[in-house]
Amino acid sequence: MTDHIVLQGISARGFHGVLEVEKTDGQDFLVDVTLEVDLRRAGRSDLLAHTVNYAEVAADIVALITGPSLDLIERLADQIAAAALRRPLVQAVEVTVHKPQAPVGVPFRDVQVRVERRRDEPVVIALGANLGSVQSTLEAAVRALAEVDGLQITAVSDLFETDPVGGPDQPAYLNAVVLARTRLAAFALLTELHAIEADHGRVRETRWGARSLDLDLVQYGDPASGSDVVSKDPELMLPHPRAHERAFVLAPWSAVDAEAALRVGEALVPVSELRERADQDGIRPGPAWSPSW
Repeated sequence: MTDHIVLQGISARGFHGVLEVEKTDGQDFLVDVTLEVDLRRAGRSDLLAHTVNYAEVAADIVALITGPSLDLIERLADQIAAAALRRPLVQAVEVTVHKPQAPVGVPFRDVQVRVERRRDEPVVIALGANLGSVQSTLEAAVRALAEVDGLQITAVSDLFETDPVGGPDQPAYLNAVVLARTRLAAFALLTELHAIEADHGRVRETRWGARSLDLDLVQYGDPASGSDVVSKDPELMLPHPRAHERAFVLAPWSAVDAEAALRVGEALVPVSELRERADQDGIRPGPAWSPSW
């Protein structure tokens, strides 16, 4: 499923070009932008916060057209695409920059440069279950994640067995962490995770209760580069608000990525350090597994 927001003919005067006259006199530029956005949530809620404010996108484009002089409209198109992808809900963007007054030297109607860019972000997904055939369920979940269009698994941790924390009496859990890269926006990815949980009979009735499958989006983006998404949306808390204190997340995560870091408040903290701080009573190596993806 692919939804789009399209802006056409955004116009402003800029000073981009190789020739000196282009940099001094300027000329008119037009820009068309197509944003790939998952609009299902906005369609249900009718809330501006659940979509992309295209007035703000248009203002960004005008600011780049009228901004510092560039030699090439290829560079301008790239800057516009990068600005669009900084918006958390945009999954991909197509930008066309028109330069109808370009000094071509022969009769012509238009010069266009078109670029396409896609989101590509690292993500951390925590897996857990304690009902039914748990290891088989987790293996099936890894396969289901691999089948999500726009998600590419890069590593899967070992299994850890964990005593339940809080909630009613229940069996021990098996937990693991999946590392992946995605072109999906964070909420679109979370929607896919919830769909996989539902396919395995997950229901949300008892807090911290037993569950057939739990898939948590722990971190989206790279906090070291500043590309991570920080969200207080009750439906999309990022990074996961309790990940920094959960040994059953930190242990498999640090085992599969020794250099991992997690944003805790304003600080970036090595996951290995957080693991040492966390209460590790009740967590131990789980059974061997070799999930396929």
